[in-house]
Amino acid sequence: MATKKNNRQKQQATIRIVVMAAIVVCINVLASWFHGGVDLTHEKRFTLTEPTKKLLRTMPEVAVIDVYLKGKFPAGLQRMQEAVKERLRSFKEIGGSHIIFRFTDPFEGKTDKEKKQIAHDLETKGVKMMELSNEDDDEYSMKPFFPYALVQYNGREMPIYLLDAPPGRGSVEQISYAEAMLEYKFANAINQLGKPTRPSIAYLTGHGEPLGVKTYDMLSTLPAIYDLDSLDLPHSLDISLVYDAIIINQPTMPFSGPDKLKIDQYIMRGGHVLWVVNALNASLDSLANAPQFIAIEHPLELDDILFKYGVRVNFDLVEDMQCNPLPRVMNNGRPQLHDWVYFPRLNPTSEHPIVKNMDLVMAGFTNTIDTIRSEGISKTILLHTSKYSRAARSPVRVSLSMMSYPLKHEMFTKSYLPVAVLLEGDFHSVYENRLAPEYLRLLDSLKMPFVSKCAKPNSMIVTSIGEAFSNGYTAKDGVLPIGYYPFSGEYFANKAFLFNCLEYLTDHSGVLEARSKDVKLRLLDKGRVKPEKTMWQAVNVGIPVALVLVFASAYLFFRKKKYETKNVSTQNPSANA
Repeated sequence: MATKKNNRQKQQATIRIVVMAAIVVCINVLASWFHGGVDLTHEKRFTLTEPTKKLLRTMPEVAVIDVYLKGKFPAGLQRMQEAVKERLRSFKEIGGSHIIFRFTDPFEGKTDKEKKQIAHDLETKGVKMMELSNEDDDEYSMKPFFPYALVQYNGREMPIYLLDAPPGRGSVEQISYAEAMLEYKFANAINQLGKPTRPSIAYLTGHGEPLGVKTYDMLSTLPAIYDLDSLDLPHSLDISLVYDAIIINQPTMPFSGPDKLKIDQYIMRGGHVLWVVNALNASLDSLANAPQFIAIEHPLELDDILFKYGVRVNFDLVEDMQCNPLPRVMNNGRPQLHDWVYFPRLNPTSEHPIVKNMDLVMAGFTNTIDTIRSEGISKTILLHTSKYSRAARSPVRVSLSMMSYPLKHEMFTKSYLPVAVLLEGDFHSVYENRLAPEYLRLLDSLKMPFVSKCAKPNSMIVTSIGEAFSNGYTAKDGVLPIGYYPFSGEYFANKAFLFNCLEYLTDHSGVLEARSKDVKLRLLDKGRVKPEKTMWQAVNVGIPVALVLVFASAYLFFRKKKYETKNVSTQNPSANA
């Protein structure tokens, strides 16, 4: 009888083990199919934004994403690899079968000849090979890897550089920034590839706008995303709505009435404008042959049209204690860097997606901007000066001798002077109720009725940042990138500001919101690391072990009590009777 009892207990134990194993296998299978989590971060870094969710839910086709960051890497790249996998899983949760992603190593199992051809083919698609130092057994070697993803959608493809981060930061900060930008990068790629046509932009000319070497970087990189055209405004009958936006970049000659009418009616019909307007004629080139110059007003004749839309670019020059240096030759014949208050370093503090999480923007000779009360128009300050700044009214004497005197805080009494403003709302024409007969005849000849007000809310961006989107040039290095300051060797976010402005004006999907997530680094408090090290090690190691022991003890206690009760009942049948 005891033998039968033992056999029955063994069978029950075996069944329990099999059932538990089956449950574990099922849970793991389900976990591989269904991915979920709870975002406990304060800034909700791991939660997709609503525009991204909407984009993924409405995808008409399948997006295939090849991630080439596969293999064993140092901790930072390994963390990035896991972050990409986690982000794409969250995309698949929303997009379902319309999102397919895979991690591949292009060189895995390939010969040297095949690797060379693969690297060449990927480079033609914008996926570039990089090398990573590898130290193993006292041997030093370089390991090739591809920190890229390739998104294929709607019959087109777009590469994504996964480690893209502002220079000048530490490696941990760069990885953290790149990780936070993953949602925006993948969502933006799907959004751009899903459009039947690319947005079209016109660069206006005819009023002294810079062309040539100073705009080479801008005019050569914009075509990667936009259909870019140049438009000679004085010789054009109108500005066609085929252009989603136009760029008016640093004009130096006055705008005639007919030219302003063309811009005004383009805006009234729904066109968007990125204005870069400098009210004073000031340039560093003026100091090449003389130690000083007088900055005088540009006769642009744009005051009335900008005033009507809600802003005024002032005839002054910004002077800021937070500024870039300028080299000056000393008595010993050697150049030495000194603070140059006319070149402010603008720190974006706005929560708006255009500038949030963006690095410093470099400014040349810059004017302040006043916002004007305009019914139905909202104004958002995108960029402003630092807490210690001021503005010198025109005419302004700009002299290198200013670098000889120390900067004092009490001399800079103005704070946060606006230099870039976003205008949104129902714009009214500057010619409303005062359209001249000759302008009316011009519109009639074009068979275009005069529009006095925008049919729906519109937007434009006005900035007075000097040389905002111009690039430098040296005989040694050639064309320099937008935002690179050769005197200090620093990179600024001017190009990012340009692309963000144009994306906001031409793309109304809201995907840009995804790039405004915070990238806060929660580092250890070094003052508490040493004295509390042992305690936190004990907590991290001891509490999990203690919990296991508590649950095991409880299980054994209740199991023992259960079987003791059964044995007592079996040994004393009279008690049951």
